[in-house]
Amino acid sequence: MRYKDFVWPHNRRVYSIGFRRTMGADKVPFGRYTLQDLGPEQRVMEGEGEFVGENAYQLFKQLATVFYDDGPGLLVHPVWQTSNAYFVELSLTQEPRADYVRYHFTFWESYDGHSTGTRVTGGGQQESAAGGGGQAEQWYTVARGDTMWGIARRYGMSLTALVALNPQIKNPNLILVGQKVRVA
Repeated sequence: MRYKDFVWPHNRRVYSIGFRRTMGADKVPFGRYTLQDLGPEQRVMEGEGEFVGENAYQLFKQLATVFYDDGPGLLVHPVWQTSNAYFVELSLTQEPRADYVRYHFTFWESYDGHSTGTRVTGGGQQESAAGGGGQAEQWYTVARGDTMWGIARRYGMSLTALVALNPQIKNPNLILVGQKVRVA
């Protein structure tokens, strides 16, 4: 998982995503009513995490520093849809120790339009090259907002298969704009 320039050493095990739509109800004669869709509210993503090891408290302090940065940032998670989000809450759930810190976090999605499918918002491109055995290799150039999960979905493959094709990517949660990802 990544937010702005902070990359978690491993993904959270406990998290939830809340979706909500605002509805208006208007009464009409004879005990009836009509509903009016007033649109979606912000998506709330929250969870719990822990840092373990000799630098656990240092990692928490780095995360707290990111919390104090103003404005929204790109929130990337292999399961959640990548989104522009505000970091709205960070709290300790126990007294921290130098080697163990447990915490709770909350992000609110910033609404910049929403799509249920994968979108390429930058200059993502596909390239082909002849590989060994005459089969053409296909490469994708990472664009802003891309995730390995989204790229795998776009090319109709599992995330596991995509990661296996790309041993040069050491952390699948951290891909950079302009990086080449093999898709076939």
